[in-house]
Amino acid sequence: MKKFAVLLLTGLACATLMLGCGKEDDTVETVAVNQIESTPEVAEETVATPETETQVEEDLPPEEGMVRSTLTNEWISGDLENQRPIAVMIPNENACLPQYSIGSADILYEAPVEGSMTRLMAVFKDWKDLERIGNIRSCRDYYVYWAKEWDAVYCHVGGPFYILDIINDDTTDNITGAVLASDNSQKKGLVDAAFYRTDDRKAPHNCYTSGEKIAAAIKTLNYSETYTENYQGEHFKFASTSAPNTLEQYGDEAISATKIDLAGAYPQTKTYFEYNEEDGLYYRFQGMQSGDKAHIDGATGEQLTFKNVLVQFTHYETRDAKGYLAFQCHDDTKDGWYFTNGKGIHVTWKKTADYAPTKYYDDNGNEIEINTGKTNICIVQDGKTFDAE
Repeated sequence: MKKFAVLLLTGLACATLMLGCGKEDDTVETVAVNQIESTPEVAEETVATPETETQVEEDLPPEEGMVRSTLTNEWISGDLENQRPIAVMIPNENACLPQYSIGSADILYEAPVEGSMTRLMAVFKDWKDLERIGNIRSCRDYYVYWAKEWDAVYCHVGGPFYILDIINDDTTDNITGAVLASDNSQKKGLVDAAFYRTDDRKAPHNCYTSGEKIAAAIKTLNYSETYTENYQGEHFKFASTSAPNTLEQYGDEAISATKIDLAGAYPQTKTYFEYNEEDGLYYRFQGMQSGDKAHIDGATGEQLTFKNVLVQFTHYETRDAKGYLAFQCHDDTKDGWYFTNGKGIHVTWKKTADYAPTKYYDDNGNEIEINTGKTNICIVQDGKTFDAE
């Protein structure tokens, strides 16, 4: 087993730490709710034509009108091409499990919050038909900067004082079900009807939304349903589906990574991934107080899987005695790791502006090629460690 910590790189950080200041009150008002009861990837197929098999696979969709997703590079309906994603704040503790529709997310972020816990942000491209999404909890401001990379509509239920500057910014399209009880200035994006509560769990772990409710809230708030002028297009650089990135080109620089263990970075969640050679995917597990368990989507009963896992070391500060954190989302001096196909390589990452995508580079300075499929991005505090074997 190899243990990895942040590598100290030379150079100056060109960005300002996204810090807030002010009150420490995290109290939120209860969202008005209604009682409400409590989908498959298109398989690629080749077509016999005079062209080569590679050209067919790369250039011709399995069905007419389909396009490549900018989140996963998978084929999706052309009707979704310009539809904005949604980014949903999802808690990650025993009392909230299982979460619903989380397996339908194209990108999943995990980052620390106060109390040594982590919180998830699920980014969905195809979300309108999802019947139960969540549960949903409050905002932390650093997640908003990652949501902006995808020009996503950000969905949450309130949040601490520190979120006010970014949430109230004119360019932030958010949907929330509560405001701060101590500061009514956080009214931007407030739509009570966008969320509902169930009776199968106790509050605050029983708040959900649906694709239908989010679509209605977007109309109510007069947000654009399609990409805005802030959208910068290509995010990841994808490898060809006919020639996926095996990392073999890196020789001895690529390490074996059939298990990625983040317990050192996430001491409460104890997230880890196990590689399945048969389907080439990383299966996500969580070793919380209830013991090691597969991370399951409550809507489908299936375990979360990812083609790509990115570990992103990030500078952070503790804001107050309650342990609220601030992460430096804009940077060009930090490093991390990219894992796919049972191997991993060291990378560096760069994000230069709010809507600029985070880019990842190998040790030769070349942007890495991400493989087609879903990606889990794990934000790790400077000074923390994780293991790979």
